[in-house]
Amino acid sequence: MHQDIIPLYAADIHDQLKKQFAYLSGGRGGDGCPVITFPDYPAFSEIPEKEFQNVLTYLTSIPSLRDAGIGFILVIDRRQDKWTSVKASILRIAASFPGNLQLVLVLRPTGLFHRALSDIAFKFNKDEFKMKVPIIMLGSVSELQGYIDKTQLTEDLGGTLDYCHNRWLSRRTAIEGFAQKVKQTAQILQSFGTELAETELPNDVQSTSSLLATHTEKKDKMKEDIRLAVEQGDDILGSITKPVTENPEYKLNQDQLDNQTTVERLLAQLNETESAFDEFWIKHQQKLEQCLHLRNFEQNFREVKAALDIVSERLSAFTDVGNSCSHVEHILKDLVNFEEKSRETVAKARMLASEGDAFIQSNHYAVDSIIPKCSELHHLCDAFTTEMEQKRNVLNKSLELHGLLEKSMKWCDEGIYLLASQPVDKCQSQDGAESALQEIEKFLDTGAGNKIKELKKVYREYAHILNEDLKEHIQKVFQKQESMEEMFQKRQVSLKKLAAKQTRPVQPVAPRPEAFVKSPCTSPGLQRDCVSNTESGVLRKVNYRRGKTEMSELHQSRGGSTMDDEENLAVLRQHVMNELIETERAYVEELLCVLEGYAAEMDNPLMAHLISPELQNKKDILFGNMEEIYHFHNRIFLRELENYVEYPELVGRCFLDQMEDFQIYEKYCQNKPRSESLWRQFSDSVFFQECQRKLDHKLSLDSYLLKPVQRITKYQLLLKEMLKYSKNCEGAEDLQEALNSILGILKAVNDSMHQIAITGYDGNLNELGKLLMQGSFNVWTDHKKGHSKVKDLARFKPMQRHLFLHEKAVLFCKKREENGEGYEKAPSYSYKHSLNMAAVGITENVKGDAKKFEIWYNAREEVYIIQAPTPEVKATWVNEIRKVLTSQLQACREASQHRTLEHTQSLPLPASSCTSPSRNNIRNMKKMDERKADLTGLEGYVTTVASKYPEKGKGWAKTSHSLDASEENDGWSSAEEPLNSSDAEEEGGGGGGGNEMKLIPGKYTVVTDYEKGVSEEFAVKSGDLVQLIREGEDGLWYVKNLTTGREGWIPANNLLMLIGNSKSAQSLSSSESGTASSTLSTSSSCSDSCNASSTSFSDIKG
Repeated sequence: MHQDIIPLYAADIHDQLKKQFAYLSGGRGGDGCPVITFPDYPAFSEIPEKEFQNVLTYLTSIPSLRDAGIGFILVIDRRQDKWTSVKASILRIAASFPGNLQLVLVLRPTGLFHRALSDIAFKFNKDEFKMKVPIIMLGSVSELQGYIDKTQLTEDLGGTLDYCHNRWLSRRTAIEGFAQKVKQTAQILQSFGTELAETELPNDVQSTSSLLATHTEKKDKMKEDIRLAVEQGDDILGSITKPVTENPEYKLNQDQLDNQTTVERLLAQLNETESAFDEFWIKHQQKLEQCLHLRNFEQNFREVKAALDIVSERLSAFTDVGNSCSHVEHILKDLVNFEEKSRETVAKARMLASEGDAFIQSNHYAVDSIIPKCSELHHLCDAFTTEMEQKRNVLNKSLELHGLLEKSMKWCDEGIYLLASQPVDKCQSQDGAESALQEIEKFLDTGAGNKIKELKKVYREYAHILNEDLKEHIQKVFQKQESMEEMFQKRQVSLKKLAAKQTRPVQPVAPRPEAFVKSPCTSPGLQRDCVSNTESGVLRKVNYRRGKTEMSELHQSRGGSTMDDEENLAVLRQHVMNELIETERAYVEELLCVLEGYAAEMDNPLMAHLISPELQNKKDILFGNMEEIYHFHNRIFLRELENYVEYPELVGRCFLDQMEDFQIYEKYCQNKPRSESLWRQFSDSVFFQECQRKLDHKLSLDSYLLKPVQRITKYQLLLKEMLKYSKNCEGAEDLQEALNSILGILKAVNDSMHQIAITGYDGNLNELGKLLMQGSFNVWTDHKKGHSKVKDLARFKPMQRHLFLHEKAVLFCKKREENGEGYEKAPSYSYKHSLNMAAVGITENVKGDAKKFEIWYNAREEVYIIQAPTPEVKATWVNEIRKVLTSQLQACREASQHRTLEHTQSLPLPASSCTSPSRNNIRNMKKMDERKADLTGLEGYVTTVASKYPEKGKGWAKTSHSLDASEENDGWSSAEEPLNSSDAEEEGGGGGGGNEMKLIPGKYTVVTDYEKGVSEEFAVKSGDLVQLIREGEDGLWYVKNLTTGREGWIPANNLLMLIGNSKSAQSLSSSESGTASSTLSTSSSCSDSCNASSTSFSDIKG
């Protein structure tokens, strides 16, 4: 089946032609044969067959049919190639060349081996080249010039032919595009002419007017297309003839001459087509215009009048005179914008009126209908212009009034700020008071051009713009101005009195003046109270009335100053609140600018060509959750802040209400290293430069990506400033709590940035609980099971470790610094090992170094001596670890108390002739069960003090040793001790084990109530901290209740019941040791519902 051959154009195969593995230089052989050159192209064999055929087909279609019929000369340059490649190239060309061939010239390889090989191989393999034309192997360019004249060869082949491949490709594309444009234009003009000739004139006005407008629009568009096409052709023709214009001796080659002829022929064809169309259009236009002059005028009149009515109605809606300078400026801006938009409507109305006037002057047959319409148009335009000018004048007057008001308010604020900034202590001296007076007088001199002088004059001058709200605003400003001036007057009076007094402080004469001299008051506030308290004595002394009067005046002046201070603090709070809201608005606008100007543009198809493939689909990495942050601030937080603008001291509640939402910053900061790394790779991208240009930003994107990090740190500074001025206000506690919460978020963000850098940990870090602390330390190890030499070495050579304290474990990591810049330089942490917090104990103080503490594991089988950078860091870590262990201890104790209650209630009552503590204990334990194991004595577990009377070998709690104790004392292990009396009997063989258990002096926590001791007034309750002082006769112990401060005797058996059961949750002991340290540990089985475990926390003193 026959198929039409679709011609190829340079634009279709532009990229293929650009490779330049074959080109048509414009050179000719001796008989006019076109020359096609195949230059040295290393990747010739890798060219796809389709591309190869497209290029050869296109090149052979360019010469005229006459020249192409003669045949082509192929020049194959393979001087830098191998014979095997030469052979493959020739075979490929022979198989794919679509045109007639006249001659094939091959520049063979220049290498000695390949040159000889090509001679031999060509002779023996000549039959393989299926070409019906001779193939000539040439050894040099000079031999080539024997077949083709030097002027017809390009410079790379030793010729002088001027050839630039890019220029040739550009010119071919332009000529072909121009030819297509001319052909398309001719077809459109012909089609449009046919449409006009066949169009019937409609009968109704609207259709006729629409038809004329449509035809005119099409005609104008076609004329514009013709004009552009002519300009395009002239440009192409000028580029072809430019060498001849610049150098008359220059001779165009045959291809250039053919191109010139082609373009000139296309331009002539285009001019003929345009002339024919113009002639036809004039006739058609006259035919329509003669019918539509009047109808068109009437239709335009209705439209323009409707438009004028609309703009006049909108103009009348501008009745607001504004409530501030910025508001008035905004209204004025809207008015100017409206005037710009309505200007076109007014211009159309005036133009239509002029058109009607022209019809009247030309004696149109419908003059009686046109005259009233023209008059109405002139009237409407003049009325609109007049009203616009009146509105502008009113708003300018309003702007002037609000400027005066705001200038007065600003002057008042500056005055209040001046009063607030004057230090009260310095004003007590004569020089300080005079200096403050000069400052006030200098400031009051500036009021001439800033304050409102006469209220009635303002009312008269701006009467035509005043409404009730504006009058009320003027009144408030004037009252504020008067109040401020009154404050200044009071301050002046106070300062003048202070300045008029002697330099020595004035004191009333009293019978015993030394009482005043030795007054403990130091601060001005306290001093004022002391003076007030002593005035009653002065009043009773008539001889010292003068002194009393002076002191009263001083007291009143200072009392007034206190009131001034409160007003000053209110102004300062408002300044901070204004800064908070203004910076919040700017922050929201910046986020929106980034999201719309950068993030959204990454999804814009029109910008896709500027984005490198590696950057595509990376928007989430680059911007993180910035969109989530923007929506939170724009929709929620900013609106909530604006509700507190009149109550700045309460803004802490706003922060607390939204504190959970601020956690989104942790996600953003965790992604920041990835974002920073991606930005560094593509910061020079054309896409980012174009976005920055459109936004007119002076700073690049990375500066705006840092905004959320800067903003979350800015809040704590603003809250500190607000808290500074709100110490005695209602919302001070909320401000402090909000500040602490923000600082907590910053710490969590910082800690999480380090946590995500941990490498080598096999488990899930989230299962370790909340990250509480992280930091770098020097670490020594001292393990029982380690080799002695290793232990000795470990004492002198510390390891650098970065510790991560979680709720359930502490991780030891090695810090590794990374090379790079910015976030890429952030360290990583190589995981080494971890300790389960359920089996960890601490020793707070290590002998000889206030910065060291111990973390030990499994009853001191593993001991880690930790050295903090500073004592403060050490204290922070120890406190945090103590909190973790204490929380575990509390959980252990609660579970143990429930178990103890059940066990105690099941025991038989012991026989006793004196008292019945067991009965009391059972009753009291029921009370304790009702109170759910009161934990008020928990501090007793956290801090215990050793007894002054330690007794070695006595007691039922095993002692806990410090680091300096002998190695045989491996530490305290709760698993080795009995949990209660039943366990003791089992271990002791079941024979009265309770009598074998003895007590030692020390501090203990009571776990059940005891209402009667030997002394009737002595009693203890569950949770009380008691100290066993000494053992007396008849099995009695002298005990001091540290909670109530009372002392008394308690039988030992009762003590065992009171504190023995507490051992299931806590064991307290005393020991002799050479160092002062405190140790806290929680046994590993504590998490197992405390079934066979105990927790120790003892304070060992030497």
